[in-house]
Amino acid sequence: MTTLLHLRSHRLVASLLAALAIVATWHFAGAQEAVKNLVIHDEPKALGAISFQDDHGRARSLADFKGKVVLLNLWATWCVSCRKEMPALDRLQGALGGREFEVIPLSIDRGGVDAVKKFYAETGVHEVGVFIDPSGQAVRALGAVGLPTTMLIDRAGRELGRMAGPAEWDSPEIVEFLKTVISKASETAGVAARNGQAQSAQRDRDASGLLSRGFRWVRSLFDK
Repeated sequence: MTTLLHLRSHRLVASLLAALAIVATWHFAGAQEAVKNLVIHDEPKALGAISFQDDHGRARSLADFKGKVVLLNLWATWCVSCRKEMPALDRLQGALGGREFEVIPLSIDRGGVDAVKKFYAETGVHEVGVFIDPSGQAVRALGAVGLPTTMLIDRAGRELGRMAGPAEWDSPEIVEFLKTVISKASETAGVAARNGQAQSAQRDRDASGLLSRGFRWVRSLFDK
């Protein structure tokens, strides 16, 4: 009898997960449609290794941000379109930035930190950090064809998609899209962690907790 209950419980969990996947796909596709210029890849792509500096002159890399969904923006203060979209990126960082997400504006200005800080001060940008690559090697390594170029990067440091040209990054459609990406990435990471830690003695408790979280997540999708 216990074995039969376990089997039914896991079948119910499997059915719920399948339903959640369908709902998430619909939600994700609808949000993506609103961000037409963002090209999402069929599969995440490995990114070339790049190095840059922060405002304290410390060497940084994308590996420093693993565990977060990252929006990497290649820009320069002499790029008119870049200057125009930077305040929107700053507002986006203010709205979503934190443990789960970060906007990384990577400047290729030869003027370095001083040029970026001057521009930030002139435009009231204060939420995003200062990151510089005066050599411009990041543009070449990442295959960017112009400025601005923005890449959406998952928690494992892989490219999910990119956009060539400026965007209203704090528009409701893009914010909703990014929230969906962050939420989906969190759920995937959580499932992987639970699978890795699963023990036969805790199967019933895991199933109950997953069902509860699943229903709360479905409600959250429709409440948005």
